[in-house]
Amino acid sequence: QVQLVESGGGLVQAGGSLRLSCAASGRTISSYAMGWFRQAPGKEREFVARIIWSGGSAYYADFVKGRFTISRDNAKNTVYLQMNSLKPEDTAVYYCAADSQAGATTRLSVASYDYWGRGTQVTVSS
Repeated sequence: QVQLVESGGGLVQAGGSLRLSCAASGRTISSYAMGWFRQAPGKEREFVARIIWSGGSAYYADFVKGRFTISRDNAKNTVYLQMNSLKPEDTAVYYCAADSQAGATTRLSVASYDYWGRGTQVTVSS
């Protein structure tokens, strides 16, 4: 079992930045690819970014390319999502997830992930 806890969310003005963290416990995340998803009110949960076990490859949803960066520190058992140039449409609950297919780069569906955190709220005001 892997327990995931997100933090770093909050209220920010459009154009601002936030850094989300996802702290894992129970198992080392070096055995997992890690992803970030988000869910806005009334919408389905959607893929944001993914990073393979080594950190050597990452994949992003088109709507965050060039603005968000996913990274990981396996020694700290933590994954990060740096979010820059935030827009009101980025407002959502952001979730961290772990996928045991650690080397695959483009597993984008919710069903592909084995473990989930409870999420952290990000609100971007205009």
